Amino acid sequence: MKAKLITIVFLILLGISFKTIEKENGSIDKIKIEWVKNLEGDFSFKEDWSYPESVYKNKFGQLTCDGICPPEIYQMKDESGRIYKDSLQTFYKIVDTTHMSHSLKSENRMYEYVGTNFINFEKQKKGTIKGESLTGVSTHSKLMIEIENNYCSAWVDFNSIRDLGQNTFPLENGTIKIDKLLFDKGIIKAVFDFSFKNTITPDEKLFWKGQIYSKIREQARNKM
Repeated sequence: MKAKLITIVFLILLGISFKTIEKENGSIDKIKIEWVKNLEGDFSFKEDWSYPESVYKNKFGQLTCDGICPPEIYQMKDESGRIYKDSLQTFYKIVDTTHMSHSLKSENRMYEYVGTNFINFEKQKKGTIKGESLTGVSTHSKLMIEIENNYCSAWVDFNSIRDLGQNTFPLENGTIKIDKLLFDKGIIKAVFDFSFKNTITPDEKLFWKGQIYSKIREQARNKM
């Protein structure tokens, strides 16, 4: 009986110790995933698409690029922005005009963030699945997610173009639900709600919540 009591006390202390480590500096390492057989909700955003950033239709009805674009394309356009007819084929070999299906619908409070409709996931060699949202000209905070077995890690990488430098906002608390049937087929359909520790201005709360519908890519093999 005494030995059993000692074991119980040991397990309680171990649990307290684990929680202390987990909550160190006001952040947590991982949260448990809530697996769902058929995740409900409006995921119709996955039917929408956009061109890559900086690609758009000009007043001549041509798909063009302006902003962060390959420098060689500017000599293929006249002063009004029209792409020369004899340069069209070469232009579209250089500029990516792929229709990109939306994979993220979310809202947040983050630094230097205008918005993104995309998050990409990749399966690593050891089985961990890593995801990150896309940044751009005006969006410099990106959501990072790692899924391993039944647990999820999340944080935000912020690379300021001003004087705030590079920062990482660790997860304070959160929840995530993932459709298990689709996950087993290589698709992440999820609902998440994360709060992050603000390492720049601690009194200002940071959060990121929303929905994901994204295919899991296999990690590219290194070419010999």
